[in-house]
Amino acid sequence: MRVTTLCYIEQDGKYLMLHRVKKENDANRDKWIGIGGGLEPGETVEMCLMREVREETGLTLTRYRYRAVIDFHSDTWEDEQMHLYTADGFTGEMTDCDEGELQWVDKSCLLELPHWEGDRIFLELLQQDAPFFRLTLEYRGEALARAVLNGEELAR
Repeated sequence: MRVTTLCYIEQDGKYLMLHRVKKENDANRDKWIGIGGGLEPGETVEMCLMREVREETGLTLTRYRYRAVIDFHSDTWEDEQMHLYTADGFTGEMTDCDEGELQWVDKSCLLELPHWEGDRIFLELLQQDAPFFRLTLEYRGEALARAVLNGEELAR
């Protein structure tokens, strides 16, 4: 199972989003996602979070919050365990990202952008400031087939 981090960096009611338009053969192609990526050998999840944010944005996080663990299962892609964070403290100057275009997006507009269907579930939980949660998302192709939040299946 692939282990990843994803961070939604917040400033002035907006999240820093990555529109994935630059890489070929990208499972996230044309979607809007937070900042993150895969754990490298010898890294902790927290080290991965800090490295990925710095590599993709040029920013260094100074205050962040661990929000959830999300397991993805798919009939198309490798299974993934994603560690979800939000952050509202950072230093540095934003740089260009080689994976897509970075843009500050008003949190109220996030769900209007192209994204994975399951992202709606955890984005709404973040908006509600839900306590730490576990979410399992099962996909058939790009369609969400099943979602389980803290051990309870969500109605679809």
